[in-house]
Amino acid sequence: MTADTPKRKGFLSRWLGTAEEPEAPAEETASDIATPESDFANPAPPPPQDQSETPAPAGTATPSQPEVTELDASAEPEPAAEPARVGWFGRLKAGLSKTSSRLTESIAGLVTKKKLDHETLEDLEDVLIGADLGIETASRITAALAKGRFDKAVSPEEVRAVLADEVARVLEPVAQPLVIDDSLKPHVILVLGVNGSGKTTTIGKLAARFTREGRRVMLAAGDTFRAAAIDQLKVWGERTGAPVVSRDLGADASGLAFDALKEAKEGGYDVLLLDTAGRLQNKEGLMAELEKVVRVIKKLDPDAPHSTLLVLDATTGQNALQQVDVFGKRAGVSGLVMTKLDGTARGGILVAIAAKYGLPVHAIGVGEGIDDLQAFSAGDYARAIAEI
Repeated sequence: MTADTPKRKGFLSRWLGTAEEPEAPAEETASDIATPESDFANPAPPPPQDQSETPAPAGTATPSQPEVTELDASAEPEPAAEPARVGWFGRLKAGLSKTSSRLTESIAGLVTKKKLDHETLEDLEDVLIGADLGIETASRITAALAKGRFDKAVSPEEVRAVLADEVARVLEPVAQPLVIDDSLKPHVILVLGVNGSGKTTTIGKLAARFTREGRRVMLAAGDTFRAAAIDQLKVWGERTGAPVVSRDLGADASGLAFDALKEAKEGGYDVLLLDTAGRLQNKEGLMAELEKVVRVIKKLDPDAPHSTLLVLDATTGQNALQQVDVFGKRAGVSGLVMTKLDGTARGGILVAIAAKYGLPVHAIGVGEGIDDLQAFSAGDYARAIAEI
């Protein structure tokens, strides 16, 4: 158990229903490291594409008039060299290997040549909480193990099977695809997240997916605080053939959003993807500005945004729980995308988020490749965590 884990009553007392559920573990510090993520995809992954992120400077625009970079709608991303083919589950399992290996080693050390007694169940629960699965899910797993197995020998494989089953039960209700309403012109998707979560790149990957599906897409460079974010989105516009609405650095983000939606409506676009500035959830001024963006676009379309996606960086661990809470209250988050699951020992945090908030999880990213952001599968995720 980590130093931040709250004190809990013994497993036996909670199993008998005599203890209250404790509060969730304390949050950790958010990561500010930006790592490009990959394409959201339906079950059939798109072909590999060039992953170069070098931004190309574009023209300027006055603060009162947005710049619309019109591009050839038929343009396709340049293909990259063909990589060694690895199935999606193989990439997911590799991406979650730090989480799963730590869990399986700890489980083996606890249950090998031992009976499943109260002390072992307590220790196992601490291991599961330490893997960021959350107290609720950890309690479900230990309770499921105790049924029919208490005071009996149990193998690590049995424990991992129960782990996979219980994690899948938590995740199945939230594994929902991102659905575009073709009756809307446009379907407005507002994309949120803290600095370095992978928002802008996720937008680019979504744009690539939607254009390949035959939809007309417009992008809005709403992160007006960072020139690199504006340039990065223009690069994605060039790759996908999607026009990009932008303004000068430091321009009013809500005004840009208003102009972009007006332009998309007049042009009959199918999807408008709105980028926003990365902001920590505890910065009141920036959160108030985000609320203003939402209010302004509702003046043109009272139902917009039709989807509000929060992009989460898996490496932030427990801090992701607070991000879901605050962004949900301030901007009405409708779905989640989790990135950077590769190389982190905190893959369990998605389970804790699902158990606590029940928000749809549309996609997860386990690497930088074009097909490493995929539609979320509860069963695959559970099996990868349990190393089954």
